[in-house]
Amino acid sequence: MYSVKEVYYTIQGEGHHTGRPAVFLRFAGCNLWSGLEKDRKNAICNFCDTDFVGNNGPGGGKFNTADNLAKHTLQFWPLKSESKPYVVCTGGEPLLQIDRAFVGAFHNIGFEIAIETNGTILPPNGIDWVCVSPKIGSELVLKKGQELKLVYPQPGGDPKQFEGLDFDYFSLQPMDGIDSEKNTNQTLSYCSTHPHWRVSLQTHKFLGIP
Repeated sequence: MYSVKEVYYTIQGEGHHTGRPAVFLRFAGCNLWSGLEKDRKNAICNFCDTDFVGNNGPGGGKFNTADNLAKHTLQFWPLKSESKPYVVCTGGEPLLQIDRAFVGAFHNIGFEIAIETNGTILPPNGIDWVCVSPKIGSELVLKKGQELKLVYPQPGGDPKQFEGLDFDYFSLQPMDGIDSEKNTNQTLSYCSTHPHWRVSLQTHKFLGIP
């Protein structure tokens, strides 16, 4: 059984694939925060800006098989598109639920699969794009993939500690919130003096798209 908060079609707003059309599949649940405001203060990921509680969002629900979820998700891809359908699996923490059956079902109907994960759980084989966003205070076990995207700054989160990991691209993303302007300036300053890192902005927030 897969529990999904929401499924929707949009333009990827952050990271290496910014600007790419995608179906977002947001799984319910996370292992670093309950998603309830009463628990935020003591959560490892207490800066999370996403609602991943329950399965009552647009396109959300419970799906008893991977095939059913794949067919449901494909409905959100433009029918007349000749491009390979692209799904971004996020959360919450998608690797609490993604398994080999999921990967097989989505590949069988033509999807390219991307995940956005906190890196505390190892994925099944076959995922096409792995983006890890480390959360300081958790144990990072997924140390290779295509993209490492660090929300910055995080207390104790020196980007240099991640530079030796096996990723193709390294991005710093300013932490949103009341200090977003300060964090953005700090991110720009760091990347300008450490060209190993790219700047990732949450463009969907100021473009007004999901």
